[in-house]
Amino acid sequence: DGRPAREVGEDARTRVVAVAPTGRTLLVEPGRWIVGPAGALVATVVDVKPRRAGRYFVVLDAGMSELLRPALYGAEHRLERLTERAGPDVTCDVVGPICETTDVIRLGQSMPLPEVGDLFLVRDAGAYGSAMASNYNRRALPAEALVEGGAWRMIRRRQTVEDLLACES
Repeated sequence: DGRPAREVGEDARTRVVAVAPTGRTLLVEPGRWIVGPAGALVATVVDVKPRRAGRYFVVLDAGMSELLRPALYGAEHRLERLTERAGPDVTCDVVGPICETTDVIRLGQSMPLPEVGDLFLVRDAGAYGSAMASNYNRRALPAEALVEGGAWRMIRRRQTVEDLLACES
């Protein structure tokens, strides 16, 4: 909610102290608040399709199988362009590659028209992004990298076709 961690911690302490005399247990699930901003999904533009009235579909190589939250309950994630483009702003619907009406990253994004190969960063994907990812439509799970102190390392390789087929009988 934008408050500093210390303020949130003090608020939590106040609530724990208030609940303690009741004998009840207070459960807290801070995943989105703590872990959400720590992760991002890097995606590549695989298609740009004109729609109507100057609006475009910008299709990414990542969508609801990699980040389910927007499709599942309309969660909004900040979208950042990693490839700069000059030109007039147009209205873009940034979507995933799966043929489902809910495979949407962001609707109505105003920006210079992207091109195939451009990179986008979907922010705040740290909480539940990986845990909710699936092989829907036989899509391989993406690789994961950890960035620490300015250096990165792979912590999970991208699934292969062989990985997907190994689960079949």
